[in-house]
Amino acid sequence: MRILMLALSAALINNVVLSQFLGICAFLGVSKKSKSAIGMGFAVTFVLTLASFVCGVIYTFLLKPFGLDHLKTIVFILIVAALVQFVEMFLKRYIKSLYDALGIYLPLITTNCAVLGVALLNVQKDYDILTGTIYGFFTAIGFFIAITIMSYIRERNEYNEVPKAFQGFPIVMITAALMSIAFFGFSSF
Repeated sequence: MRILMLALSAALINNVVLSQFLGICAFLGVSKKSKSAIGMGFAVTFVLTLASFVCGVIYTFLLKPFGLDHLKTIVFILIVAALVQFVEMFLKRYIKSLYDALGIYLPLITTNCAVLGVALLNVQKDYDILTGTIYGFFTAIGFFIAITIMSYIRERNEYNEVPKAFQGFPIVMITAALMSIAFFGFSSF
C-alpha cells in the first residue's frame, strides 16, 4: 500500500512539472507536437528511472559509507550526463526521426532539474534503492502525463480562435496554469 501511495503521489499529486515546477524548460519547449512530446516523455522516463537507481546504488554503497555525502550533487550530475549521452547515441543511431524532432531538448535532459531533483529527493527522503527507483519511475510517468496532455492541448489550440494578445506563449502559460490547478485537485485525496 505504501508503494502504491508513493506512486500515485509522484505521478499525480506531487507532479514534478505541475506541482513542483521542475523540468519546465523541456515541458514548454517540446510540447508543441505530440510526437516529440511523447518521445521526450519516454526519454525522460528512461533517464530518470535509471538515474534514480544508479544514484541510489552509488550513494548507498560508495558515498555514504565513505563519508562523501557532500559530493552527491556533483556525482549525480555526472551520472545523469552519462545516461543522457547514452540515450542520445541510441536515438541518433536507431530512431533518427525522434532524435531530429527532439533537437536541442534532448541534451537539455542533462540539465533538467527534475532528473537531478528526484535523485537528490531520494537521498533527502532517505529512500532505499528500490523505493527511490519506484519514486523516480512514477515521477517520470507524471512528467510523461503532463507533457503529453500539454502537447495535445497545444495542437488543438492551433485550430481555435485565440485573441491576438493571448496567441503564442501567453496561451501556453495559461494552459499550464490551468493544468497545474487541475493537478492540485488530486491533493485533496
